[in-house]
Amino acid sequence: MLTPENHQALDSLLHTASLWRGSQQQFSMSRCPSLPSGHPQLDACLPWQGWPAHALVEILSPCWGAGELQLVLPLLRRLSMENRWILWVAPPCMPYAPGLVMAGVNTAQIIVIKADPLPTRTLWSIEKALQSRACALVLAWPGYLSPRHIRRLQLAAATGQTLGILFHQRNIRHSASTLRIRVESTQDALQVTLLKVKGSYRRDSFSLMRGQT
Repeated sequence: MLTPENHQALDSLLHTASLWRGSQQQFSMSRCPSLPSGHPQLDACLPWQGWPAHALVEILSPCWGAGELQLVLPLLRRLSMENRWILWVAPPCMPYAPGLVMAGVNTAQIIVIKADPLPTRTLWSIEKALQSRACALVLAWPGYLSPRHIRRLQLAAATGQTLGILFHQRNIRHSASTLRIRVESTQDALQVTLLKVKGSYRRDSFSLMRGQT
């Protein structure tokens, strides 16, 4: 049972500047390097105010072509116009260059690596790309993933100081990624749900209208 003296001491402790409380989103990770996503709604939900720059992000989609690339299109546009290299590893289909150009993306800064018949080789390619500081962004469709694979890719992203975004379809709940997002397509919008934000308890959800990039 709390006495008035204990209650006063506890209240004083809870208001200490060095203590982070679960209801607060501003914490030390908010000072980590970040890249604006180009979507104000998404940036407002993230402690970094954008994509975590040296980390691994998972984007889950029930099927390919459901609008998942809409989330990263502003980032593609910005990085490519800054003449920074963007690597696509094992996309389910070849990027549609005319569409990317119409969206303002400099396709001369994009390199595509086709999927290898052996999944382990595809994962090796993703890992090496993330470790290379020559790439500003790695987009990858790895197929099968285990928690062990994601731990290795998260470490590779931190080592190479690269943002890696994995597109896949299975919610690996105990993965080591920094951010996990689910996207679902509706008739006129993309429904975005934050499943995991490292260091935060928030699980926000919002809609992006088609063409809102």
